Amino acid sequence: MRGFVPWIVAGFVSAVDWRWGAVAGCVSGLLLLLQDRRRGVAMDAMVLEISTIIYFVIIGSIAFSSPDSSVQDHSDVLSFVWLAGTAWGSMALRSPFTLGIARRQTPEEYWNTPGFLSVNNAITAAWGAGFTFIAVVLAISNATDAPAWVGITAHVVGLVAPAVFTSIYPKRVQARLEALLAANA
Repeated sequence: MRGFVPWIVAGFVSAVDWRWGAVAGCVSGLLLLLQDRRRGVAMDAMVLEISTIIYFVIIGSIAFSSPDSSVQDHSDVLSFVWLAGTAWGSMALRSPFTLGIARRQTPEEYWNTPGFLSVNNAITAAWGAGFTFIAVVLAISNATDAPAWVGITAHVVGLVAPAVFTSIYPKRVQARLEALLAANA
């Protein structure tokens, strides 16, 4: 959840001015990245953080060079398209963005096992699906002037569902593996 702090900060500051929202998102992302690097976190564990910083640099560049750009009107959708692209792109590169995060919490002897990669592919896909869902609902909502509760509901569903899946799925896989090993012992 820590990786979403820059997005939350940017969201609050953007309510005042989207240019400064981009700066706030970028600065908070950089601070988190630097803090993690000082703690020895490997770069592969910070795919989301790096992607976030790149997004805010791009949006900030647009915002400051063209403050009246129509990009501002679509930044909610664009942010989730970017996050979805990060998730799906990391999977396409055979390095799901959750892999580095999971390595922080998993003993090294499991890192190269097919099961570890499979679990991380599933978790990254859940996040990719959640981000994609939010982007699509927001795009349709914006195009149809849907009530605000539609977008709020999309955010809740699209973020809570993958978070719950991330919490539950690895434990279920581990329990199945332990049961299988016990049955074969």
